[in-house]
Amino acid sequence: MSTEQYDPVAYGQELAAISRHQTEATNARFTVFQALAAVGIGHEQADDIVAKLEAGAVAGAHTWISESSPPHGAEPRFEEGWFASVRDVASHLLRIADTTATAGRGRAASSAMLLAHLQQPASPAPQEAPAEDPGPAPELDAKDVLAAAERFPWALAVPGTRHWPDGEFLDVALSAVRSEERQGYIERLEAFVEQHRERLEEVLRAYGPGSRPASRGRYALIGQPETLVILERMEANPFGLRSEWEKELETVFLDDLEFAWGPRIRLSR
Repeated sequence: MSTEQYDPVAYGQELAAISRHQTEATNARFTVFQALAAVGIGHEQADDIVAKLEAGAVAGAHTWISESSPPHGAEPRFEEGWFASVRDVASHLLRIADTTATAGRGRAASSAMLLAHLQQPASPAPQEAPAEDPGPAPELDAKDVLAAAERFPWALAVPGTRHWPDGEFLDVALSAVRSEERQGYIERLEAFVEQHRERLEEVLRAYGPGSRPASRGRYALIGQPETLVILERMEANPFGLRSEWEKELETVFLDDLEFAWGPRIRLSR
């Protein structure tokens, strides 16, 4: 068993490095999709090509882990534990590779949509004011939204025990709610949970508190009530959510959620 002490500074640096690699991978994937589209490769084939490349990268990590050896001269019990851990990690990497090879659907299409949006010329200034002023959009009360999220069994953290009582994650998620969606948003959130109940339960089992991926501090938002709002926005307004998130927060938590949730438009990894 390792006696290495947990170093929060070193772990923070590790998360920063992971975030950097994820951002660079997102940009590189976007470039690859553009290049494939330019030579006439359709969206489905482009998704398949990129998914296989990413699965191959995970498979390479599997090979590297599988071929690793314990320190020379280690005791037999240490070697036994080493190889058992290697087999466990290698099996998990194989499952990730299998999933990655088939889970990238829709990313080429979303990249094309984003590119088209970025290339649109700015709208000309209106020549005249609209006939009617619809008035300001209704405000969302974060306390009411959070209280609604806490009613669902998926939210394991009871009121008063959340990791982030200042509400920064919830505030950023709510900022991605469009003005036309604010009226009746709590009902919208309830419908989202009901529609995706099984999917939420599976994510909680696989990545929530007590799971192996969560054992080192990753996926810390899973099981928190405010995360239901983040996931709802991930489905309804993924570009808006990431744009607001990048203005205020480190992206590693959002990247983890995107990986665990596997949204229809994935903007990372």
